[in-house]
Amino acid sequence: MGLADIAEGIEVTERQDERGVATVDATDATLTERLEPFADDLPCSPAEAATVLDRYTEGAAIGATGRAAGVAPATAAKTLHLLGESVSPAGPTAREIVRDWIAGDLSRTEALELSPLSEAEFALAAYVETHDPSEEACAAVEGVLAARSVNDEQPLADAVGDPLDRL
Repeated sequence: MGLADIAEGIEVTERQDERGVATVDATDATLTERLEPFADDLPCSPAEAATVLDRYTEGAAIGATGRAAGVAPATAAKTLHLLGESVSPAGPTAREIVRDWIAGDLSRTEALELSPLSEAEFALAAYVETHDPSEEACAAVEGVLAARSVNDEQPLADAVGDPLDRL
């Protein structure tokens, strides 16, 4: 077999096909319609929650998603948490402090002094610690939040660090 035989059928293109994670939406319902059964569990209306999800998956910050939906940023964060996104502003040590406050081992004043969190961050961390994501709601919007990492330019940038640090 010669080189000409190996190269047979190869074609040159001007641009590379965009590769990414394939997402499949097998539902005919809109995002708002899929969130309707969970209206009582969400901190905002299903339409507002759908707007939060849409803007968030487009790469907007949580505050901007809340403004786009007409809700407070904390409400947008709570919505994302209930739909399975990790939004806690607390690291491991701060989470322990929040848990100690929830258990009654610390007063709120002591907990705020010990944690590096602001009052708003502390309140959100307490919400995250006391409310589990809704498995059914997560299943209803399955794949929507996964698209966020596909839209990020370098989804693993924080995991691999800066290559110049190795020089």
